[in-house]
Order: sequence, then C-alpha cells, then structure tokens
Amino acid sequence: MANALNSKTEPRDTGNDGAERAPLLREPREGLPEVTSDADALAGVVAAFSAGTGPVAVDAERASGYRYGQRAYLVQLRREGAGSALIDPIACPDLGKLNDAVDGAEVVLHAAHQDLPCLSEVNLRPQRLFDTELAGRLLGYQRVGLGFMVERMLGIRLAKEHSAVDWSQRPLPEDWLRYAALDVEILIELRDALEAELEEAGKLEWAREEFASVLAAPPKEPRPDPWRRTSGIHRVRNQRALAAVRELWYERDRIAQERDISPGRVLPDAAIVEAAAAMPRTTAELAEIRQFGIKLARRYLTTWIRAVNRARDMPQDELPRPNAPGDGPPPVNRWADRAPEAARRLEAARATVTGIAEDVVMPTENLLLPDTVRRLAWAPPADVDADSVGAFLRERGAREWQVALTAQPLATALRDADES
Repeated sequence: MANALNSKTEPRDTGNDGAERAPLLREPREGLPEVTSDADALAGVVAAFSAGTGPVAVDAERASGYRYGQRAYLVQLRREGAGSALIDPIACPDLGKLNDAVDGAEVVLHAAHQDLPCLSEVNLRPQRLFDTELAGRLLGYQRVGLGFMVERMLGIRLAKEHSAVDWSQRPLPEDWLRYAALDVEILIELRDALEAELEEAGKLEWAREEFASVLAAPPKEPRPDPWRRTSGIHRVRNQRALAAVRELWYERDRIAQERDISPGRVLPDAAIVEAAAAMPRTTAELAEIRQFGIKLARRYLTTWIRAVNRARDMPQDELPRPNAPGDGPPPVNRWADRAPEAARRLEAARATVTGIAEDVVMPTENLLLPDTVRRLAWAPPADVDADSVGAFLRERGAREWQVALTAQPLATALRDADES
C-alpha cells in the first residue's frame, strides 16, 4: 500500500453524502509513458521487462460497442524495475517476445476471462495467473469491480470515466492514456493485499486452482445459433418470424464484419425483432419501422427486405425450431410435472450448495456452477455416493477444492431426496 500511495493523488474530498472519500489516483508515479508503436520501441520494452522482477500487471483496452469483435487496441503492462508500458497492438501485433522476457512470471489481470482471448491474439500468453476479480469473488466480496476493490483494499480511488470509450481511435487522447496507465499502476499492490487475505481465509490454494483452471480453459466454441441471443427474441412467436430474425441477424453480422463496426451500430436488435414481427414486403414498409431510420440501417434497406422475403418464402422444413436444441436437461419450470423426483433432488442440491457457500463466504456460482447442479439433479450417478458424485463434478470441470467441499454433502442430499 505504501508504494501505491507514492503515486500522485489528489487530496481526500467528500461525496454528496458528506462522507470523506479516498484520494483519487491521478498520475502514474514515473509519469505517463510514450505509446510503444514500432519495433524498436517494443524491443526496448522487452528489454526493460526482462530486467524487471516479480509479477507483471497486464490490462487491455478493447473497443466493444464500436468495432467488430473483441481485439485489443491498447495493452498496458507494469513490473517492478521496469515501470509501465503502453503498447499499441495494432502497430505492434506480435507481443510474443514478452513471454520470454518475463520468463514465466506471474501475470496479474483483473477479470482475466475478458482479456485473455484478445491477449492471445497478439501472442501474449501468461503461464501463471493471479486474477484480482476472481480473488475478490472467492473472498465473498459483493462488488468486485477494479475501482471498488482498489478503494476498499488500498484506500485509493481510480477514475473510471474512460472505461467505455472507442479505444480504436488514433491518436489516443492523453487523458485516456493516463487512465489506461493507472489501471495497472497499483494492480500488483492489489494482488499482494488479496493474496494475504486469501491466505488468512484459508482460500489461497483454492484460488491457485481457480487461476490455473482459467489459464487451461480452451477457447470458447462458437455458438451454434448465435442469432438466438438477439435481445427481445422472446417476443417472436412463430417459426417464420424466427427465420426472419435469423436471416436479418446474419446479414447484419456480415455487414458489420466487412465494415469493422459493432453489429448494434449497423442495425439494433430491436429493429430485427420489429421487422420479424411485422414481416414487411417492401422497403417502404420496412422504412416505416422507426429503428430502421439510423443512417447505416437505411443504407441497406434492400438487403434487409431481401432477408425478410427469404424467410417468407422458405420451405417449412428449413424454418428454425422454436427452441434451440441442447444437450442438457429441460427448463427447470417443467420438472415438477415431468420429473418430480428430479425436482426434489434439485431443491435439495441447491439448498446444500447454498448452505456450503454461505459457510465459506462466497457466491454459490463460484462454489459450483448452477448448470452442473442442474445436470447432477436431473441425471445423477447410478450409485450415489461421494466418489461417484465427485467423479461427476470433475467431468463437468469442478476443481478439487470444490469436489472436496461438495461431493459428500451433495451425495447425502440426493439420497435423502430420493428416499423422501
């Protein structure tokens, strides 16, 4: 904490409620570094981080809501003895040499699952991880945003006003760069404070298993029917209208990818749903739908109406099913009538997991994924005991600490439910 307070901060002030607030961190302690945007500058960063010691704080800024996909547009790093670095991954698309430079050092990220995919795209692949957000969840914190945790653990406020800006802009404004540099300024101090608290709570080994699991997780498979996640699709009542959603969604995605624009900026989800409900026949009818009035949507009116007409003329056997096919159990609200014994098991299993989570002070979803609990209740092992339930949990990706806490209690709960 002492190192964090050596950074330049504003004096304490008071909030609207009159309470004193922590000082605001406003300047990096060594000043704002130049953006690394060519091979020579990157070589200098590699050399500096190779000479540094200890963990490496890493963050990445994307342009979600502005650009297509989740690529990084700025990568920030910090290490003791090396200071901070701001790297433009568009100008320097291969950061692989940094992996050798830090030689397997622990990488500190906040919400690693968000940043690891875009870091992998630029060949930055940590071998060891400390995730400060995940550590906060394991410790039972209700709020785990970086700003909240820094203030709670280190007594410093981080300004967050640039968290949702368009990081694909070039050049990046200096105040944005300062914000980005400060996000890694105190990440290692936060890591140290959380590690001490995890150890005191007896959860440090649990956390290490979780961090290793995050690193080992394979890339997410593409969703088979991504169009089914269109916001408001629950209002679409028939298969032909669903086909219109699907056709419009894929046209929008194609255009967004070609133009490197967030799909929502091409055509809002609400426009897709309204068009599917109305099934207009002409561009004039389509243009009467309010959401098609935005500039890009108007430009592609002919494309949209062709998509709607394809759905209208589609053979019955090519129309999408109302519900996406899945390999899991049916919706829980059907269990009481369809499989009352499974409903009893689920109620008992959920109560058991909730009780254990309360005892160890963490969210239930960090103790066991809800989907795992549902699948266990729907189709438990033939012979229910701690070993068979533990094997079931491991097959679903549960870590050893989770199995140790839950396998025996869940086996007991399932047997009791079946005997009731």
